[in-house]
Amino acid sequence: MQQSLQLNIIPFIAPVQQITLPFSIGKKQGFYGLYLDEEVLQLAGENITPAILEENNRIYTDFGTPKEDSFLITVDIAKNPSIAIHYFKHLIYSYFRNGVAHIMQRNFTDDIEVWFLNTEEKRNEYNLYNKFTLKVNYANVTDGFELVVSYDGTSRVSKKSLKEMPGFETTKLHLVNSNGLVRTWEYLDPQEKLHLDKIFPIIGNTLYQTYSITYELPDNKNRYPRYFKPINAFYESFLNNDAFRAILPIDANGFIKNYTATSHKLSETSNLLQFGNAKGVEPKTDLKTLGPCEPIPPPNNVVFFFIYQKDSQPDYLLLKDYFEKGYKTHPNLQDFIYQPFYIDESLNIVFDKLETAITDIYNIIHNRKKDPNVKYCILYITPVPKYDSNPVKKGLYFRMKEMFLHEKYYSQVIYKNNIRKWDKYSSSFKQNEYFNYFLPNIQAAILAKLGGVPWRLDREEDNELIIGVGAFRCHTKKTTYLGSAFCFDNKGRFKNFTCFGQQNIAALVGSIREAVETFHKNKPEATRVIIHFYKVISNRELKPILDMLYNGLKLPVPIIVVSINKTVSKELLAFDTLDKVNLMPYSGTYIKMAERQYLLFNNTRYKPESKVTDKEYHFPIKIKLTSTHLDLLEDEVLIEKLIDQVYQFSRMYWKSVSQQNIPVTIAYPEMVANIFSHFKQDYIPEFGKDNLWFL
Repeated sequence: MQQSLQLNIIPFIAPVQQITLPFSIGKKQGFYGLYLDEEVLQLAGENITPAILEENNRIYTDFGTPKEDSFLITVDIAKNPSIAIHYFKHLIYSYFRNGVAHIMQRNFTDDIEVWFLNTEEKRNEYNLYNKFTLKVNYANVTDGFELVVSYDGTSRVSKKSLKEMPGFETTKLHLVNSNGLVRTWEYLDPQEKLHLDKIFPIIGNTLYQTYSITYELPDNKNRYPRYFKPINAFYESFLNNDAFRAILPIDANGFIKNYTATSHKLSETSNLLQFGNAKGVEPKTDLKTLGPCEPIPPPNNVVFFFIYQKDSQPDYLLLKDYFEKGYKTHPNLQDFIYQPFYIDESLNIVFDKLETAITDIYNIIHNRKKDPNVKYCILYITPVPKYDSNPVKKGLYFRMKEMFLHEKYYSQVIYKNNIRKWDKYSSSFKQNEYFNYFLPNIQAAILAKLGGVPWRLDREEDNELIIGVGAFRCHTKKTTYLGSAFCFDNKGRFKNFTCFGQQNIAALVGSIREAVETFHKNKPEATRVIIHFYKVISNRELKPILDMLYNGLKLPVPIIVVSINKTVSKELLAFDTLDKVNLMPYSGTYIKMAERQYLLFNNTRYKPESKVTDKEYHFPIKIKLTSTHLDLLEDEVLIEKLIDQVYQFSRMYWKSVSQQNIPVTIAYPEMVANIFSHFKQDYIPEFGKDNLWFL
């Protein structure tokens, strides 16, 4: 299978061999701060005394002419490329600020964001702007300097300035366009407010109602063409000209094309999954035809019963019929998961009011006697969606989940409006004709929750221990931080997990360490521990966790940490230009983008004839490798194995039969943390630590 990869990277050569820049002590408005690391201190020499260093961690420059209180530093481009990058960013910023870009900003990573008016799509109250980010790297995929061009979608900016809208409710403002620069309103310099006629609201969610903007559902269609076209158009309009090349000599060929230098493709066997009767590739078709890898284990007696609100009786009857007889092309539950679907309707619970449902249901299930040789599975038809905007109703959804868990019931929640939908023409609820697409996901999750294995990786077992670790800030104020750790074997088989809330980072670090060490103690024969880690906390909060993972774990075996950026990459992209319609590289393609950093394309384009659904055109994920034994990461065979594991573990997601691009090692910790943060109890009962109740 051939592909021709175009990267969104343009090589360039340095326009000068060395630069001499004036620097000052102390932060100044409009100046750029350079961190005083060892390299900068060596260049600054005697200009930075111990007394200065004690009170300052940066020096500042405007890249202009020397000032009275400034000192000069000469930078050799070849010897100090990391410092030269800041100068090149200054050149780019100055070029676009000089009447080229309509709006600009430096983003949180100090890269340059340029906005251009979208003249094709017109609105009455606001303008649309196309956004692009320009990033400068050194020796990531080439041996020199590189300009990365990424497309960041669009933003809305009011056509009227604040001066034209007296009485504007500024509490709803976050970002504004102040004379062509993106500013945070809360911290806007008072001098800028002298020109209210040049300050225009940037319309975020809090201003949608003010500007009569309706919330739009995300467009799940293929994004590759939607990014490829504007990136190339941006190059032709603003970079491929003599004026830009005069300040930054970019390659005459533009973007890197036909790239092969650090591009690799995982083996096609990485796509293989083991089902009940044969190997397959795609769960959405193979689970039905090949059967589950392992049906529900003993105790083999499973009793199902329903809980629903009184007015959901039609939904109950319809769902029960689907489970017993199937719907359209989807078979009944027994034929799908290979487990008799026995309902004990005498156990059904029908409640009247949502407000008293928790108490009413608890009083019944708490006092019921359960046969220890039976697994009881609740099918709860909820009138409340998981993401209901009403916090009280939303809380009821999670209270139900928590109650079932602590009372040792397996459960599956089904939203009633997915079973029947409101038909505005008949003013009544009607059968959802697309519910056959929900059923495979619901029933695969039921199988997994009850201990069955819908499918597993087609791998020989070895002695590796794979642990997924997540660290989060808690948004429900239950605790400050949440952490979770999941344990798997190399076949993707889930072993157990733990989840913990902590009030400070030190406690979170300790809990993660304890979890990892316990997992290893339970599998002492493990010859290597591989930790899949991702974070939804700041870099400052992250540092002690990474320090512990790299250096603080006292295990007798090598530890490899695979950091996975869950926010799929749109900063670094590759396009297969041989497939001019889809442009997405084949699944399993990975590219080295920097030292021990990789871009992995993880989708369902396995062959030229593969039929990829809209939601399976995944952007790549970013992977970074490190280890307690760095020499291990010199082995290209091991690196491919580590990337292959990330790739394969994304195929073990049992909440849906659709292909995911995020491995369960990081998807599951986040799912648990999101649910646990809403629980009233501050612990997961033992019953919930070895089953997948959260799917």
